[in-house]
Amino acid sequence: MTPRPEQPEPFLRGAPYPAYGDVPYPRANPTDTARLPADIWHASVVPVGVRIELTGDSDSVDVGYRTSTGNLGYRGDGAGITFSVWRAGRQICEEEAVLGEGMVRLTVGPAAPDKPATIYLPEGMHPLIQSVMPVDGDIEPAPRQPRWIAYGDSVTQGWIASGPSQAWTAIAARKAGLDLVNLGYAGSARGEIVSAEHVADLEADIITIAYGVNCWARTPHTVGMVTEGMRGFLGMVRTGHPETPIVVMSPLVRPDAEEVPNRLGASLAALRAAMESVVHEHIDTGDDRLWLVKGLDVLTVEHLDDGIHPGDEGHKRIAATIVKALNGALKAVASSNKAGDGHKGGVDESSPGGDDANSGSDVQGPAGDDGTGASDPAPRTGGGDKGADAGGGATGSRRTPSRAGSRSAAGSGGSGGSGGSGDASTEANGRTSRRRPTASRTVGDHGAN
Repeated sequence: MTPRPEQPEPFLRGAPYPAYGDVPYPRANPTDTARLPADIWHASVVPVGVRIELTGDSDSVDVGYRTSTGNLGYRGDGAGITFSVWRAGRQICEEEAVLGEGMVRLTVGPAAPDKPATIYLPEGMHPLIQSVMPVDGDIEPAPRQPRWIAYGDSVTQGWIASGPSQAWTAIAARKAGLDLVNLGYAGSARGEIVSAEHVADLEADIITIAYGVNCWARTPHTVGMVTEGMRGFLGMVRTGHPETPIVVMSPLVRPDAEEVPNRLGASLAALRAAMESVVHEHIDTGDDRLWLVKGLDVLTVEHLDDGIHPGDEGHKRIAATIVKALNGALKAVASSNKAGDGHKGGVDESSPGGDDANSGSDVQGPAGDDGTGASDPAPRTGGGDKGADAGGGATGSRRTPSRAGSRSAAGSGGSGGSGGSGDASTEANGRTSRRRPTASRTVGDHGAN
């Protein structure tokens, strides 16, 4: 097993499982590889959504790392070749990674020491973070936010945004104030029950489910297969999350598949209708914490940069819709918990009103609730987080997993040196300090989200 150094672990987010072999941040349960389809495991070794989150008054941090590949595949540089720093809704620094061992100095900005800085990783190069140290002042792990499990296919994984920070899941997590765990598996994610079990066994405050396109061609499904598969997937997730809000987004538009039958005779339009019908069925029969976003209405064909996957503008548009749905669902659940009664799920019938995640769509939440606004942090819905990528924060309803290894404490994947030197020190609570020099640091160029 490849150890993950202990020092940076409190700063890492989005890594729900311990290291496995030469994979430092697997995104599928590594104890379950015998049951996982090979294409899911292949996609899961890419550390999509794994990131560093910190607060403090240090203007800059030094991040020690090691990358293991320069093979970026279909996405090229968009798979992730840089460290990108975001704080208070803006990108403030971006530095290119090197292949092999490296150390990068990143401006994290002094303007908002109480606001978390998020450092997105060069995901396409499969990095291992070895140390996170302040150049001056103090840093500490950012407070835990409510955890969001995002299950889906290549679009959830981020294809073909220009970089990890521009994927719809990353944008939505920033806007909604959520701790993203990305279970997007490019070329796969057909609603496999083994993945539903993984979702059921992970801690979560809210869950999104967005698959279906790969049921059209990559592994052809009939309408009946998709119908029963969605019923089984939702049922399995509910075994671990009976009260957790779930937002289902049906397949996005794909012009070459909408009315074209696959080898088993099903068009994407028919498969989409089947998935939506199952969600309606669950809502109508009493699942009052389930919401539907109709995927066909979210994008137009102009947003598909390669005819299949959205580019940056498409990802912003998806994020705008999903943020409203997430905030609306969380607000509705918080209200019903406070009132002590049920709150019906619902359907987002609207289409986005703008290309920027700040503008968003006029999303209707359950029972007429319009959400909390794209920039509002999500309300918390439960008690303390106990997952592998956890250490406080809010959680929704969960069960104890039935299989050993489905949850492990952060850092259990191994141990290593602190990666620090000189006058730096790491306290028991994860706070890291370095004596501040007299010279000031300058924040880099800002770009609007």
